[in-house]
Amino acid sequence: MSVTLKLATSLDGRIATATGESRWITGKAAREQVHRLRATHHAVVIGIETALADDPELTVRLDGYAGRQPARVVLDTRQRLTLDHRLVTGAREVPTWLISAGEPDKRLLDAGVRVLTLAVTPAGHPPLAQVVTALAGQGLTDLFVEGGGQVAGSFLRAGLVDAIEWFRAPMLLGDEGRPAIGNLAVAALAEAPHFRRVEVSALGDDLWERYARI
Repeated sequence: MSVTLKLATSLDGRIATATGESRWITGKAAREQVHRLRATHHAVVIGIETALADDPELTVRLDGYAGRQPARVVLDTRQRLTLDHRLVTGAREVPTWLISAGEPDKRLLDAGVRVLTLAVTPAGHPPLAQVVTALAGQGLTDLFVEGGGQVAGSFLRAGLVDAIEWFRAPMLLGDEGRPAIGNLAVAALAEAPHFRRVEVSALGDDLWERYARI
């Protein structure tokens, strides 16, 4: 099993303005590379807040691409996705999973969404190690985590991130911008997740930085 975290940020690590504007922080070349990376993974993972705010498709959209589409996974313990979200309307064409804490919503099942029900912590979230294991049981062993900040922080805090694909745009959004990584509960430098930079490439005006866990 492997987990790759994708970040697309400003120079100061922000994924959106204070009002939530995020399209597009990075340029066309960086966005195309993200699609190529999606194609190499079994599933793309996002949190419900990103799903509701952006209504993404999470598919590989490249000129001439005719390969396999990765599954889409939404961490949606309360099954807040509605039938008009693109992840739901396209669930019969591209496998779409919800990680839930309750009985599957029949309307979502009828739309083709697959629901995995897991026990949750007192905070109301399933332990991410169990999520990764449950997805591996469905054949989804290579995960591409795309957002948002709280999901990124949770995967890092749980020690589950094996690699980071970081796309950094030459702009600054300031402290009021929305951070790419949520709370890590780091009290000392020794407790911080550590990674080794393995490659840096220019993609148009953006930088693509690749990291591996130490």
